[in-house]
Amino acid sequence: MTDLANAAQRRRRPARRPSARPLAPARPLAPARAVGLGVLLAAAGAAVVQAGPGITALRSVRTALFPPLSGCGAADHVAITFDDGPDPAATPHFLNVLAEQQVHATFFMLGSMVDRAPGLAAEVAAAGHEVGVHGFDHRYLPLRGPRATRDDLTRARDSIATATGSVPRLFRPPYGVLSTAALVTARRLDLTPVLWTARGREWAAGASPGSVYATLAADLAGGGTVLLHDSDCTSPAGSWRAALGALPMLLEDCAQQGLRVGPLREHQA
Repeated sequence: MTDLANAAQRRRRPARRPSARPLAPARPLAPARAVGLGVLLAAAGAAVVQAGPGITALRSVRTALFPPLSGCGAADHVAITFDDGPDPAATPHFLNVLAEQQVHATFFMLGSMVDRAPGLAAEVAAAGHEVGVHGFDHRYLPLRGPRATRDDLTRARDSIATATGSVPRLFRPPYGVLSTAALVTARRLDLTPVLWTARGREWAAGASPGSVYATLAADLAGGGTVLLHDSDCTSPAGSWRAALGALPMLLEDCAQQGLRVGPLREHQA
């Protein structure tokens, strides 16, 4: 009986569970790996800071939050602006149309184009038009560092000032995309960034004077700033002709609406 009782007691005892092993402490990152991760995170943060102002390239964002940057001005005035010149093949044609209509405009010039045609840059200024900086090379600024950006804008400003005899006070970034470095440099050079409220898209495939005018007319309103190009140095060959053909129609439309037309210096509300 004793043996049977002992066997039954053994069957009623719970099975002994193996003791749990303590978790091993987390293994720290190797120094080289930790440094690499830190560098990567720092670079990502710097890229975000550098490219952050580029969000103003969205027209809905800048017109709602930054009206002056969009070129919003007096309700009875439309500012006419041109980018990418001066171009000996194209700019003189725009100057002729503007002279016939007795209208002045703002020309955002590339320093590289000014160096190729300094006499034409001087002619634009001598005709009473306003000149601004569009950079020296037509490069996407968020991909350029602070030093490269500073050198580019300073070089462009100096080239334009030397050729025209007038120090520019306005700045439009290539592609309409700003960067933190560009904003810092513009402030140091006393340049005011200005984009646009309407553009003709004459560089698009199949563009014509009619399509450029229709695109502009859809967004045309008092207080707006119009963007056209007086060169095809960064767009398909001959695209400037569509802008040139649309210009008289645009000026006539503004006249019919009773809107004054001129450069950005006359555009303040």
